[in-house]
Amino acid sequence: MIDSIACNGKEILLIGTAHVSRQSAQLVEDTILEQTPDTVCVELCATRLASLKDVDRWRNMDIVKVIKEKKALLLFINLLLASFQKKMADKFGIKPGQEMINAINAAEKINALIVPSDREIQITLSRVWRGMGFWEKLKLMFSLVFSFGATDDISEEDIEKMKQEDILQTLLADVKKTHPIIEKSLINERDQYLAEKIRSAPGKKIVAVVGAAHAPGIKRYLAENERIDLDELNIVPPAGRIGKILKWAIPAAIFILFAAGFLMEGKNAGTDMIWIWIAANGIFAGIGAILAMAHPLTILSSIIAAPLTSLNPMIAAGWVSGLVEAFTRKPKVKDLESIPQDIVSIKGFWRNNVTRILLVVIFTNLGSTIGTMTAVPLMLKLIN
Repeated sequence: MIDSIACNGKEILLIGTAHVSRQSAQLVEDTILEQTPDTVCVELCATRLASLKDVDRWRNMDIVKVIKEKKALLLFINLLLASFQKKMADKFGIKPGQEMINAINAAEKINALIVPSDREIQITLSRVWRGMGFWEKLKLMFSLVFSFGATDDISEEDIEKMKQEDILQTLLADVKKTHPIIEKSLINERDQYLAEKIRSAPGKKIVAVVGAAHAPGIKRYLAENERIDLDELNIVPPAGRIGKILKWAIPAAIFILFAAGFLMEGKNAGTDMIWIWIAANGIFAGIGAILAMAHPLTILSSIIAAPLTSLNPMIAAGWVSGLVEAFTRKPKVKDLESIPQDIVSIKGFWRNNVTRILLVVIFTNLGSTIGTMTAVPLMLKLIN
């Protein structure tokens, strides 16, 4: 579990850990205190390092800002991952990321420099998301949601076996087989990023604490001893050209379809097409809001907004309903404080006002999409 690597005149002790293992957590603490390195590199980005040190971080969340910046889905995925990790950790009596907490505490005891060496989680998730198509994204979401029950039959021996995989890898085992972008962004790119941050860290003696899944790749890149461009790995790819085209082409095609209905089949057929569009989008978006147990005003807003937002590439129905939900059921301090406890159960996601807002955004958007896919064939039938 510990590899000693010589690189650029430095001694690097690379510790591969399981993120919910008592043995790993203890090994990290013992190694740092015994070896007294100049620097401790941890598999955390600057944001996650700050969150470990700030136990009140949830109090500072601005859910309205999250929705306006279109980050609701990324935050939801983050919470699902945290939920999976916390459930396993609670089952075996250890805090999530305890090995990283031990590394930080031990480094502070010996006055070693602490270097967050991982890429920002939002960038990693964004690179994965941008590399997937609609159906792949849908499959990814279902894989994460169904992971809620994945900890029921896990033994402590299984936890030790997980030292060979990243937790996100384990969750997405089925999806990643058919989507190389997941393996590339979650593991390979981060191996490079971690290796470069460790290699360039100051000090003659460095202890690096990483998940065991990353250790082989990091060792390989350190052995090659070639500079890796971190700026390139931090770039979030723009939306694909096809996605951009469809973003505008679909609303344009709907308007053309309306026009064709009026011109080819007359006023009654054209009017019927408009009502089909309104009903399908509104009903399914409303169903999505209902499934998220949204406020009645939120449900009404989703029904009204969906037929309009589906024709506007710049606005999504879920953003409208999410903002309405945020203002009608404004999260209280207790909601923000209880997020770590509530995300452990499915019921908790619906009970907490913050996570319910995220569910409203996602389910309303999904309902609106299904509404569009339902309306178009029905409208075409009227022309045929």
